[in-house]
Amino acid sequence: MTWAVWAPLIIPFLAVPAARRLAAALPPRPAALLLVAAAGILACLSGAALALLAGAAVLRLPVVASLGHLSVPLLERVAPAAVPVGVVAAVAAGAVAVAVARVLHGHRAARARVSRELAGHSRAGDLTVLPDEGADAYALPGRPGGVVVTAGMLRGLDADERAVLLAHERAHLTGRHHLLLLLARLAACAHPALRGLREPLAFQVERWADEAAAVAVGDRRLAARAVARAALVASAAPAGRVRPAGALPAAAGPVPRRVAALLSAPPVARGAFARARSVSAVLLACLLVSGAAAAEATTDLHEDIETAQAGSAAPPGP
Repeated sequence: MTWAVWAPLIIPFLAVPAARRLAAALPPRPAALLLVAAAGILACLSGAALALLAGAAVLRLPVVASLGHLSVPLLERVAPAAVPVGVVAAVAAGAVAVAVARVLHGHRAARARVSRELAGHSRAGDLTVLPDEGADAYALPGRPGGVVVTAGMLRGLDADERAVLLAHERAHLTGRHHLLLLLARLAACAHPALRGLREPLAFQVERWADEAAAVAVGDRRLAARAVARAALVASAAPAGRVRPAGALPAAAGPVPRRVAALLSAPPVARGAFARARSVSAVLLACLLVSGAAAAEATTDLHEDIETAQAGSAAPPGP
């Protein structure tokens, strides 16, 4: 294999800053989807690169070479460093697999705890009110899931602000924001650079819910006031029960930035890519080059296999 196999492992360090900058120029919904798509594509391509490197080493195992009718000496001449590099890649791929398994196990365990968290509390539709003095509100995905709010939070808001709060949390549920955050966590397991997309994604899903709440109540200033008031009430109230894992809280992220965004004009997608044309081009080029490199590396490995098979089938020289 040529240098192409390394490109998907290097490019995320260039693509992540570009994706962050482009997302900052977009409205929340397309920004969040862009970040998740970029993370998923880059994670898959970097994982493919590790698999190709590890696979090149596996081909040199006597059992595998015998089954595939491969000439190991010929493979060694084609890529003499394939074994040590492949061992490192295999260890890295194993670490990725373990990290992904841990994230998925934790996600399933969190969803199982949801039903236990809500057991014994009455529900009104999708709303559960906890008799806690601590001020908190969050969206709980899963079954039964729904919106959970404490009595302390409800007492700290007026009726209009409560409407914004509930609309915000319901937007998290309808937008399946927990799945977007989960995909970003899984992608971050595949490559360390992709961890840099988790924070901006968390901010964009909060902004997405803020904008949905503003549309629901028809008043951006009211939505901004409710976001600020909920954060103040949550910080001033005594600590309540521990929030379940996987919950999407109302007072998350940089609240001043969220409030400032709501007080400004609503974001418009049209022209956003044009305003960040150079960044868009950089990100697109990173994704295309990474994909093309992974495809070329796959072709190179296939050609190496065919060469080794032909060398194995050739009659020995005189």
